[in-house]
Amino acid sequence: MSVRVRVPGTSANLGPGFDSLGIAVDLWNEVEVVPNDSGRFTVDVQGAGAKWLPRDRRNLLVRILLQTTAQLGGSLSGAHLRAVNGVPQSGGLGSSASAVVAGVAAALALHTGGQPDRDEVFRLASACEGHPDNAAPAVYGGATIAYTDAEGLPRCASMTVDESIHAVLLVPDYTTKTSAMRMLQPESVPVADAVFNLSRSALLVHALGEDPSLLFEATEDRLHQPYRAQAMPATDRMITDLRTRGHAAALSGAGPTVLVLATSSAEADAVAAADGLVDSASNDTPVRWKSHRVAIAAEGATVEL
Repeated sequence: MSVRVRVPGTSANLGPGFDSLGIAVDLWNEVEVVPNDSGRFTVDVQGAGAKWLPRDRRNLLVRILLQTTAQLGGSLSGAHLRAVNGVPQSGGLGSSASAVVAGVAAALALHTGGQPDRDEVFRLASACEGHPDNAAPAVYGGATIAYTDAEGLPRCASMTVDESIHAVLLVPDYTTKTSAMRMLQPESVPVADAVFNLSRSALLVHALGEDPSLLFEATEDRLHQPYRAQAMPATDRMITDLRTRGHAAALSGAGPTVLVLATSSAEADAVAAADGLVDSASNDTPVRWKSHRVAIAAEGATVEL
């Protein structure tokens, strides 16, 4: 039996919602897992990362597939994986979370012979990924609030997203490591900054579902972006330039991709501003950017048996 899994890219934090808020975006990674008795695990990669992602057991998909299968009490003697990656790698768009969710979902489907339970996929993927803010929208789609309960277990709640809201993504040709970005975070922050982010996070939930006109103010952040700016000057400059023009721009995940949330009525202006800044930046700096207009993906991971 083979299994095909399709997982959306994600954008976490959305400005103030550090390690808690996230959305699924209409960029997709697809993988087909074909078990065999070869004793080997091979991976064919197309799309993003095709030139450098491992083609053997070192590939994250294979590692998660084997780890989850073992957790379930099963075993795989070999498999061939075909991956088609539409999500940019190491860019702040949840490429790792997408691979983890795909590996977990495939393992569950192969083990049970049926559709995996979404809650189980989320639980196992969060344990592997360590960041439920990306795993949640990858599994459930739409917009999500991730949190841990009193026992430290990952949980999430889905948010309503106004259908007029779209995303504009500005993706540079350099990458970052989430672990390196986390090292830039201070151990403590001023109370005023914490309160500021609490207010903006609450406002963002309201803006996404009820009043998109508040998106600009709702995407302000003092908790993580200022500390990461030094490591991504080109990204920081892009966010500043976009916000100066009145657009709801924020760092996507750990970066370096920039996320802009825009309504249908303001989308053309946001795209024009993004394209103009991309052209200008490409002329003035060695960093090259690509802009993408994408929908919020209402659907999360899907499995085809």
